[in-house]
Amino acid sequence: MCSIDVAASSVSSKYSATDVLKNRVGVYMETTKKFLGLTCQKILKVGRDDPRRAIHSVKVGLSLTLVSLLYLLEPLFNGIGQNAIWAVMTVVVVLEFTAGATLCKGLNRGLGTLLAGSLAFLFEYIARETGKVFCAIFIGALVFLIGAMSTYLRFFPTVKKNYDYGVIIFLLTFNLITISSYRVEDVLKIARERLYTMAIGSGVCIVMSLFIFPNWSGENLHNFSVSKIEGLAKSIEACVNEYFSDRETNVGKDNSMEDPIYENYKAVLDSKSIDETLALHTSWEPRHSWHCDPIPWQQYVKLGAVLRHFGYTVVALHGCLRTEIQTPKSVRLLFKDPCTRLATEVSKALMELADSIRNRRQCSPEVLSDHLHQALQDLDTALKSQPRLFLGPNGPNNTANMLALVAETTRLKPEKQLSSVKTESSALYEWKSKRVSKQLEVEGRFLRPTLSKIAITSLEFSEALPFAAFAALLVEAVAKLDLVIEEVEELGRIACFKDFDDHVIVDVDEKSKMEINLPSDPVE
Repeated sequence: MCSIDVAASSVSSKYSATDVLKNRVGVYMETTKKFLGLTCQKILKVGRDDPRRAIHSVKVGLSLTLVSLLYLLEPLFNGIGQNAIWAVMTVVVVLEFTAGATLCKGLNRGLGTLLAGSLAFLFEYIARETGKVFCAIFIGALVFLIGAMSTYLRFFPTVKKNYDYGVIIFLLTFNLITISSYRVEDVLKIARERLYTMAIGSGVCIVMSLFIFPNWSGENLHNFSVSKIEGLAKSIEACVNEYFSDRETNVGKDNSMEDPIYENYKAVLDSKSIDETLALHTSWEPRHSWHCDPIPWQQYVKLGAVLRHFGYTVVALHGCLRTEIQTPKSVRLLFKDPCTRLATEVSKALMELADSIRNRRQCSPEVLSDHLHQALQDLDTALKSQPRLFLGPNGPNNTANMLALVAETTRLKPEKQLSSVKTESSALYEWKSKRVSKQLEVEGRFLRPTLSKIAITSLEFSEALPFAAFAALLVEAVAKLDLVIEEVEELGRIACFKDFDDHVIVDVDEKSKMEINLPSDPVE
C-alpha cells in the first residue's frame, strides 16, 4: 500500500513539473510575440512618420553595394588594390540624410585628402634626399608641427563651423602617408590610390544625394520654419481656451511631457541647433531647379531667433495654467470674451504667416487685421471697467488701513510694548516667566483677529493678480507678433516670394483652421 502511494506521488509530481514547464514555455512564447509585435509597430511607425527615411536607407545600401564591387570584381580590385576598402568607409561616413550634409562632408573629405596627399608627397620628396636618421627626425618634426597647427586651426569659429571635418581628414591622411613613407618606398602610389578611392566613394555619395530622390536641407529648413509658426499658433490659442475652460486643472503638477500645448511649442524652444545645422548644410547646396532662387538661410536663422523669443511668452502663458495661486473662475469669466477673441486673432495672424511661407508668397497686408486691434481695445476696456479687482477692496488706502488696524491692536496690549522696551536678556526672561499665561490670553483675543484680517485683505488683493499676469503676457504676445511679421516680410523680400493675390481667399472654419495644409509651389 505504501509503495502504491509513493508511486502515485511520484507520477503526480512528474505531471506537475511538466505542467509548470509548459506554462513557462507558454509565457515565454507570449512575451516573445508581444515583443516582436511592438518592434514591428515601431519600425513601421518610423517609416510612416517620414517615408524619406526608408528611401535614404535604400540609397545607403545601394551605395555600399556599388563601392563593394571594387573589392568583389577581380579587374577592379587589380586596378585599385586593397585600398578599395577606403571607398566603403567613405560611403559609410559621407552619405548623409540631406544633400547639403553630404556635399559638406564629401567636399571637405576630398579637399582634405587632396591637400594632405600633396603636402605629404612634397615633404617625402625633400626627406628622401637626406639620410635615414635625418629622415626620421624630419618626419617626426613634421608630424608634430602639422598636428599642432591643424588642431589649433580647428578652434577658429569659421573653420570649426564649415571645415572641421576637412581638417580632421587632412590630419589623418597626412599622418598616414607621411609615417608610411618611412617604411614604404612608393609613397606616391599610396597617395594616388587613397585619392582615387576617396573620389569614387564621395562621387557615389554625391550622385545618390543629388540625383536619386534628393532630400534638400533648404526645403527642410523652410518646412521646419512653417511647422514652428503653426505650433505657436496652436499653443497660444489652446492656452487661452484651457485657462477659461470649466474643467479643473492639475495645479502644481508637472505633466508637460504629456501636454499637447507643450508638444506644440517644444520644437520652437529646441530649434536653435537645428536651425543652424540646416542653415549650414543649405549654404553648401546648389540651386536644385531652374526657377528656384537661392535659399536665404541666414534670414531663416533670424526668423528662428524671433520665434524663440515669441515662444518664451507662450511658455509663460502655459505656466499660468499651473500656478499655485489661481484667479477664481467668477473673475476670469469677466474677461473671457476679449481674451479669447484676442488669442484667436493672434493665432489667425500666425497661421497666415505660416501659410505665406509655405506657399512662398508675400503675407497679406492685412495680417494685423482690425479685429486684432479691436480685440486688444476690448480687453483694455474690460480691465479698466473692473479697477477694484486689481486695487483691492480698500483701494489705495489698503496699506494705511492695515497699519491703523495693527496700531489699534498694539494700543490695547500694553504688555507687548513692555516687551519692546526691556531689551536686556534677564529682564525679558523674567517678564516672559511671569506673564506667559496672560500673554497667551491676550494674543488669543487680539493677535489672531489681526492676522486673520491681514490675511483676508492680502487674499482679496491678490485674487486678480494671476489673471493680470496672464493678460499682460497675452498683450506681450501681440507686441512680439510685430517682430515676427517684420522678419517674415523680410524673408519674402530676400527670397523673392510672389506677390500676395487679393483674389485668393481662403475660408477657414473655426474648428479646422489649425489643420489647414495648402500645397506648396513645386521646387524641383
